Amino acid sequence: MPLLMPSSRGSFRLRFSTFDVFWAAASPLLALYFREAYILNSKYILLVLLYCGISLACSLIAFSAFRISDGISRYFSVHDAFNVVKAVVASGLMTGLILFTFTRLEGIPRSTPILQFLILGVGLLTARTLMMLRDHDDEDADEASEHSPAEHIIVIGTNRLSSLYIKFLHAYAPTQRRIIAVLDHKQHLIGRAMCGVPVVASPQQLESVIEEFEVHGVRIDRVIIGGDENFLTEEMLNHVRHICARRDLALDFLPNLIGLTDPPAPRHTIARQVAHDHATAARPYFKFKRQIDFIIALSAILLFAPLLVLTTLLILLDLGSPVLFWQQRIGRGHRNFFVYKFRTLRPPYDRFSKPVPEHQRRSFIGRCLRNSRIDELPQLFNVLVGDMSLIGPRPLLPHDQPTDFGQRLTVRPGITGWAQINGGNLVTSDEKGALDDWYIGHASLWLDLRIALLTFRFLFTGERRSEQAVTEAYAVQQAANVDRMVAYGRQQREQRRSQTAPTLRTSAGARSNRRAPTGAD
Repeated sequence: MPLLMPSSRGSFRLRFSTFDVFWAAASPLLALYFREAYILNSKYILLVLLYCGISLACSLIAFSAFRISDGISRYFSVHDAFNVVKAVVASGLMTGLILFTFTRLEGIPRSTPILQFLILGVGLLTARTLMMLRDHDDEDADEASEHSPAEHIIVIGTNRLSSLYIKFLHAYAPTQRRIIAVLDHKQHLIGRAMCGVPVVASPQQLESVIEEFEVHGVRIDRVIIGGDENFLTEEMLNHVRHICARRDLALDFLPNLIGLTDPPAPRHTIARQVAHDHATAARPYFKFKRQIDFIIALSAILLFAPLLVLTTLLILLDLGSPVLFWQQRIGRGHRNFFVYKFRTLRPPYDRFSKPVPEHQRRSFIGRCLRNSRIDELPQLFNVLVGDMSLIGPRPLLPHDQPTDFGQRLTVRPGITGWAQINGGNLVTSDEKGALDDWYIGHASLWLDLRIALLTFRFLFTGERRSEQAVTEAYAVQQAANVDRMVAYGRQQREQRRSQTAPTLRTSAGARSNRRAPTGAD
């Protein structure tokens, strides 16, 4: 998922290409000319100007909406082409709707708008393609001046990572590093190609492939495995290593080459897992809670649609673009996701990258939205797509996580939860963790209804800390910690017992072997 821009740099900017504006103005005239429309007569000059003016205005609005001038011609892509097509279609629909509403297209042949926007789209795409070809010719001329010997590479494994690496080398170093063959153990893939590179054999045939290329004057310099050390079987990995060592070839693992490493294991992973499995297995309510969240979230979005539109307009007038504020939070299964809110503060930096004082960032509308919690409404869409739940532990930033955060990450985070109605910002992160763990262990439909009702009260009365709820949650958490440590100790003893049993059997066998000759004598 691509990251969005910070609010300081995410504002909407008008940017037009000179050619785009010229072609948007010329395309309606060309369409009228090709259709031999009689309004081109000087008597109808006002009607022609009206048609061309409306068409140009709608085209510029569509160009801005789809930001077709933001692309860099050298890197013109399919995504950019789709944006051009979307902008042309949107422009055509707006122009046709406005003209038909007010003028009924009098004096304009009905096929003229279609012809006009074909001309507009073809012209925009052609111009970008020619610019891309020109820039690529300049790049090729620069690359041709570099005379470094190419490194020939064989990749083992057909997967998405290998495919992306081949594309990367094609784009970045097509003359310095060349992947000339791919090996894979799947027989049905042999003879096919991945990103233009043929799959020639299985990894067992690595040495014969190297020798065949040497016959043709191509020396292999490197072998890259498209995964970590567990990607191949131990026997096959040793076979590849032996060949590379004997032939003095470099052997790399693709995740290491591109800087991918396994994320560090969470603290006390094994100990927490016992408690996690017990907590989630004990609450069958979580199995159908997702269906309830989806139905309620969809209904709430439809119900509050006018409020969402009104809030969007108020923020645009007060704070400008962007309307939404986003943060990356940690959700279920330690997975990162974007949580959205309506923006209530001005950007922290101005256009000169200077920090804005905190008191200048606040606005009256922003304070109203935050105090009424209307700024949280966009999170209904997080619930709709499954990132969040209506009721559950609030998603926190990494530095706000409680010390023992494992159990709260076994369920979807919520818009509101047990910790919010029993203290909110008045409880510490560890107390929030204890309250969230208590909720996970006692979750039910009736408890969720209670939390929802208390949340509405909380909106009008403000945050209140409940010492009773915090004390009860801490007591339950301490008891769970004791059970967790006992289970962890039992698991460790079983592991040690399973590891020492083969050693004892081996020692007993050795002693019996030593006694056998004595008995024979």
